[in-house]
Amino acid sequence: MTSEMISVQDLAVRFTANQTKKWPWSKPGVVKAVNGVSFAVNRGQTLGIVGESGCGKSTLVRAIAGLVKPSHGTVRVGGKVVDYSRRKEVIALRRQVQMIFQDPVASLNPRMTIRDIIAEPLVMFFPEMNGEARETRVHALLDRVGIPRRNANRYPHEFSGGQCQRIGIARALAAEPKVLLCDEPVSALDVSIQAQVVNLLQELQADMGLTLIFVAHDLGVVRHISDEILVMYLGGMMEQAPADALVARPTHPYTRALLSAVPVPDPSQRITPQVLDGDLPSPLNLPQGCLFQSRCPARLPECATTRPDLKRDGRHYRACLLEAS
Repeated sequence: MTSEMISVQDLAVRFTANQTKKWPWSKPGVVKAVNGVSFAVNRGQTLGIVGESGCGKSTLVRAIAGLVKPSHGTVRVGGKVVDYSRRKEVIALRRQVQMIFQDPVASLNPRMTIRDIIAEPLVMFFPEMNGEARETRVHALLDRVGIPRRNANRYPHEFSGGQCQRIGIARALAAEPKVLLCDEPVSALDVSIQAQVVNLLQELQADMGLTLIFVAHDLGVVRHISDEILVMYLGGMMEQAPADALVARPTHPYTRALLSAVPVPDPSQRITPQVLDGDLPSPLNLPQGCLFQSRCPARLPECATTRPDLKRDGRHYRACLLEAS
């Protein structure tokens, strides 16, 4: 049996932007949010996805979850291709793949108690479970994420942001998924609370054998939790490699710029942040050549006309015309 838990092949997401029409008869613009992304994650492993805001990270994981319809591409979970056009398959997908959202407070229904929020997936996915069993399961999940069970009758607004994110994790775990899609789950939290949530996810992964896709713009957090890291820019793949290898030897100019901005505790180890000049292209009108050409400090003349393919060097992938150094 293959060790791949989830694989994505040439996934793309397009949005129609009607506000770009100049005249009533003009064709609407098309936002190319995700452009041909491919990767695979083994069971019990973590893939970190990083990049600037607006690079398509969240759209990618939402497409995998079925919250956004992919324009083309293939997603396999447990070796089975997901058909997003069939409602039954999408429901079955959500039994295996659950999502943790960026805003922990907004992701919870303010009119429902914590007990009802966590019990909702149990009602949907385990209809044979009686009320007593559901209550026991809700209490067990609250204990697992560090929320006292005496608070089960309280509402989301009565909890802090970190507590709400723990509740969101408990709700996701209620479905007994195999994959957790974490869409910037710590970006809205204080630094100390971020560490607690990341550590909780790692503990749950070790105990339950979960496969994680962890989206963030903070390379420091992603390096800590990930086995592999995928770097995105303007919806495309720039570089992918094992976490330690990518941090120790980044080969793409964009990855180097991102790493230069990561804070380092030891002053002697700090490097000067690399400022990227140039304008960010519009996703409505992507450049013909390399997506990063307008801001790349090492661009070549051919970068303006040639879109680089994803080159492989062992487990290291990068999309760049420059020779690896």
